[in-house]
Amino acid sequence: MSEEAIARAVDSALAAIAEATTSAEIKQVRIAHVGDDSPLSRANRGIKDLPNEKKAAAGKLIGGSKGRVQQALAARSKEIAEKEEAEALAKDRVDVTTAVDRLPRGARHPLGILQDRIADVFVGLGWEIAEGPEIEAEWFNFDALNFDEDHPARQMQDTFYVAPEGSGQVLRTHTSPVQARTLLERGVPLYIACPGKVFRTDELDATHAPVFNQVEGLAIDRDLTMADLVGTLDKVAEALFGGKPITRLRPSYFPFTEPSAEMDFRCFKCEAKNGLDADADPACRVCSGTGWIEMGGCGMVNPAVLRACGIDPSEYRGFAFGLGIERILMLRNSVTDMHDIVEGDVRFSQHYGTEI
Repeated sequence: MSEEAIARAVDSALAAIAEATTSAEIKQVRIAHVGDDSPLSRANRGIKDLPNEKKAAAGKLIGGSKGRVQQALAARSKEIAEKEEAEALAKDRVDVTTAVDRLPRGARHPLGILQDRIADVFVGLGWEIAEGPEIEAEWFNFDALNFDEDHPARQMQDTFYVAPEGSGQVLRTHTSPVQARTLLERGVPLYIACPGKVFRTDELDATHAPVFNQVEGLAIDRDLTMADLVGTLDKVAEALFGGKPITRLRPSYFPFTEPSAEMDFRCFKCEAKNGLDADADPACRVCSGTGWIEMGGCGMVNPAVLRACGIDPSEYRGFAFGLGIERILMLRNSVTDMHDIVEGDVRFSQHYGTEI
């Protein structure tokens, strides 16, 4: 390159440097004017092809020119960096004199809110709320409820046993032991609801958890029938889901009730809510296209349970049922994954705070 061409390259580089206003622009200027493919770099590589007597002068000219450009680049890069840092600091500035909420607002967990709501429903029916220990004697958890010694629920794969081996204590697998305890302590007639935490050896997945919440109900009096049971569960379903629920009973088996049943109610999300003549939506995620939602197990209290608690089954009878509170929450609020309920993220709980 001639001296005039090198001078033009330097002038062009200095002009581009002066016009750059951001770090990204100055980076592109550096690539264009001192990078490997820039005019000055190509001229520097061409020195080797010059006659020996011209190499020194050409090297001095090109090196000095490239040095001027690099000095200008360094100075402009520093100016731009300082400017951008000042802008960032101004943007992120914090007024330390501004009053702040030193205690960020939290929220009650929706399970607690729902459990209180369910308790209010039963209190409104004239029932009482009963509680019991979470570490329970095996007799209350199984024997008093007519579970045989070889019943599968007693096995280690279903129940958490408390050390040491043979202690006779378990983490309760349902809240039914509260019913047995209350019968022994209070006698009959008795109308109680027992909400609380229970434990099963389940894996945590989208619909199951090893620790979850139940509410169980027990009514013992003279002349109670399955009609009283259905009426009670209809009232509970109406209070929790609204409307006038359509319910049905399916035969089932539980050691502590006889006869036993699973109670379902008509889906409240899809077309099935319009009655038995309406077809369910096959794509409905609430009822899985069946038109029915399983509410829980129920039945008339087995006479063997009454006798174990010192009650004469020829004089008194009653009914019992159990509902999963997590399942009710998932149905009422369209929660699709159990992980959201148990992980403790306050963002999950905050939008439930205004529920009445």
